[in-house]
Amino acid sequence: MVDFHKRILFSNEVHFWLNFYANKQNCRIWSEANPQVYVETPLHPEKLTVWCALWAGGIIGPYFFKNDEGQNVTVNGDRYRAMITYFFIPELNNHDVQELWFQQDGAICHTARAIIDLLKDTFGDRLISRFGPVNWPPRSCDLTPIDYFLWGYVKSLVYANKPQTLDHLEDNIRRVIADIRPQMLEKIEKWTSRLDYTRASRGSHMPEIIFKM
Repeated sequence: MVDFHKRILFSNEVHFWLNFYANKQNCRIWSEANPQVYVETPLHPEKLTVWCALWAGGIIGPYFFKNDEGQNVTVNGDRYRAMITYFFIPELNNHDVQELWFQQDGAICHTARAIIDLLKDTFGDRLISRFGPVNWPPRSCDLTPIDYFLWGYVKSLVYANKPQTLDHLEDNIRRVIADIRPQMLEKIEKWTSRLDYTRASRGSHMPEIIFKM
């Protein structure tokens, strides 16, 4: 189907650390040999866990995971289901959900039965997910524009004024995402190119393109 990729809502969450500590889950180092990289980890890290969904028509989010007292927390299955129920699905009222597909990776907090059933109720067979009607390949973080474009772009800007508090960092994240213009979302076009490279390489690492797209 022509331009099918423009109808997919790519989604994921990521950590933003107050001291700009790099999350190893989202920052990978590719090398033919052991690179012997040392990564410093803070003893008591302060961070925000932020979720977005991106498609050719715009961005839904950001959503910041917080507990009932308004404190910043990480994501788990209950919190993810609450976000889908009380934030994401209501936001879809602004879009023609009958024409959109939803993609998520296979993180455990994404794929509990109750969450998959909830997403199936909303998207039917237009769900791309582990345990969904259309499977998503594991360990494929570099295939989605939200991972290879959005999070890196946002992180390149939100630390420019050296935020000293989580509230300041949250304000920066909201501002940067709100300022993303529709033309920038053309990055989603490169998704099909990545799929072509993946097929050609039979799923192996692609160091020649990993930092170019």
